[in-house]
Amino acid sequence: MKSNERKQRLGLLLPSSNSTQEPEFSEVLPPSISLHTARLTLTSIDADSTVKIVEELEHEAGKLAHADVDAVLLAATAPTSRKGLGYDRELMGRIASASGKPATTASTAMLEAFSVVGAKRIALAAPWSAEVNQTVANFIEANGYQVANQKAMGVVKNNDVGRLDSYSAYDLALEADTADADVLFLACGNWWVMEQVERIEQRLGKPVLTTNQVSIWAALRLLEFREPLRGWGRLLEEFLTAEKA
Repeated sequence: MKSNERKQRLGLLLPSSNSTQEPEFSEVLPPSISLHTARLTLTSIDADSTVKIVEELEHEAGKLAHADVDAVLLAATAPTSRKGLGYDRELMGRIASASGKPATTASTAMLEAFSVVGAKRIALAAPWSAEVNQTVANFIEANGYQVANQKAMGVVKNNDVGRLDSYSAYDLALEADTADADVLFLACGNWWVMEQVERIEQRLGKPVLTTNQVSIWAALRLLEFREPLRGWGRLLEEFLTAEKA
């Protein structure tokens, strides 16, 4: 398919230091959907930065609307869960108002994915600090799920996260998983993990979700794309046609 024959446009809001989402999204998205990005300032994954990043939300979402995108996605788990229950929905509303387009966030997508795969207990793994990981765990539990176990690598600089090998995700996944966890969630959109999802699923025998995977899944559902995508885990292969949570 030629680039000018693509039928839909996805607008992606991502942290300014993110070097992973554009290549991962471009590899996974079907040929009929083109990717268009705008950047929100963030260089470190710390408490202050994950709050300040959304100060630019309306400005950058409005610029994506200039490209006449069909939907807008903020694919960042830590910033969209930072202030607890309902914060993801608040940000989603701000994006939709500023862009005039349907919108979602990584944290909203995460919760919807937990629901459609029937998860109650979550194993959580991430490359960032234990403090940030606990904030995400608190958000998950505030929304009615249990965090069975969690592991964090302690990497603070987002550029350093983007340079981690995907095998770091495989290794941390095995540390974080517990027998009573229904799913494993690999958090952080700048972590190269999607190429490891099927391998981890085969090893653990349960669904494995990632920030970018659930974000792509939710965006495709907003765009009413329902064809299975193979090679990126059960969520994209089996649950694109699932009823909305």
